[in-house]
Amino acid sequence: MKTAVIAGCRTPFVRAGTHFARLTAIDLGRHAVTELLARSQLPPGIVDHVVYGTVVHDPRAPNIAREVGLATLPKEVPAATVSRACASANQAIADGANLIEAGYADTVVAGGAECLSRIPILASDRLSRTLVSASRAKTLGARLRTLARIRPRDLVPVAPTIAEYSTGETMGEAAERMAKDNGIAREDQDRWALGSHRKAHAGAEDGRLAAEIAPVYVTPRYEDTVERDNGIRPGTSIAALAGLRPVFDRRFGSVTAGNASPLTDGASAVLLMSPGRADGLGLEPLGYIRSYAFTALDPAGQLLQGPAYAAPIALDRAGLAMEDIDLMEMHEAFAAQVLSNLRAWDSDAFCREELGRPGRVGHPDPEAINVMGGSIAIGHPFGATGGRLTITLLNELRRRDGQFGLVTVCAAGGLGFAMVLERT
Repeated sequence: MKTAVIAGCRTPFVRAGTHFARLTAIDLGRHAVTELLARSQLPPGIVDHVVYGTVVHDPRAPNIAREVGLATLPKEVPAATVSRACASANQAIADGANLIEAGYADTVVAGGAECLSRIPILASDRLSRTLVSASRAKTLGARLRTLARIRPRDLVPVAPTIAEYSTGETMGEAAERMAKDNGIAREDQDRWALGSHRKAHAGAEDGRLAAEIAPVYVTPRYEDTVERDNGIRPGTSIAALAGLRPVFDRRFGSVTAGNASPLTDGASAVLLMSPGRADGLGLEPLGYIRSYAFTALDPAGQLLQGPAYAAPIALDRAGLAMEDIDLMEMHEAFAAQVLSNLRAWDSDAFCREELGRPGRVGHPDPEAINVMGGSIAIGHPFGATGGRLTITLLNELRRRDGQFGLVTVCAAGGLGFAMVLERT
């Protein structure tokens, strides 16, 4: 049995610190799920389970899925939060499909949200230990003596960083290293980034991107309605991108703010059903989940090369080859990462030595990859991107009368994801 994808939507994806700076990931998730239910015109009581993803958890509400569900669905609907770095929404969708295909649910809401404007700021270890000791003191005097040990340096907050816990390397540093190791030129990275912006601008202008976006009313005033992604730069050019300084290796580097995805706020939601329930309700699915695969690499190696390993496995499980794929949605953490994975699939040596295959796997024509732009232009709310990729791919397969689509995502920790979607 294959899981049917009935509907999907997302909020606008906006740069952190802009329109959604006063909202939380829970607020954004509630909005996406509310819109999903409204678009599908189904009663909330039909939902059997919620699986929702996020990466930066709010310590006051660690189960975002439950908070989103409580605000949008009957209180009896179970909810589980998942976290697989940038593939968190993909994990939620895969888990929803597992529930359905095991017969444990007929309707699942899946997706994810992230508000990088509201990252929790940590206290120093010494301040934390002192405050815990003070809370255990039995008298006011003992409590005051403990608090008196606090020094100004203890009050300095610990800024969060997007870095590997095991290696200390940031994702941008890893992308820079991959660009050097794999021979990815700066010009090629900038050209890919330019294409992302141009295609996203075209999709925004002709209404294709707008069709999947649920406008967010930040305040009651109409002028504060957010209806569009705000990271798309229609006026950028190769010259403008070439003028940006490298960020992670200022002397010899090639990864810049222009050829990398920005920190972003947003949410996505997808409605999954068993084919039997969809038929019983007279619903026509957008498509079906045919297969998926997760892989893992040494984070000290090719950190963002996971898709190169995951996609061939997902294709094998679907009984397909890369040439059967009509469209691909590939998460663009960095242009260098995208081009490194494409180069790997095109390499006989890589496919023989790393994948154990007789030769190159290949990939779709670049014009069939991210046909409405990617994360570089649209943005990347960590927990939500996988939902966007799924929604965009299925909608575009329908518009183009395609049959098979492939989603790929690289993720922190050396993780990779791929999913084959189909229309029948």
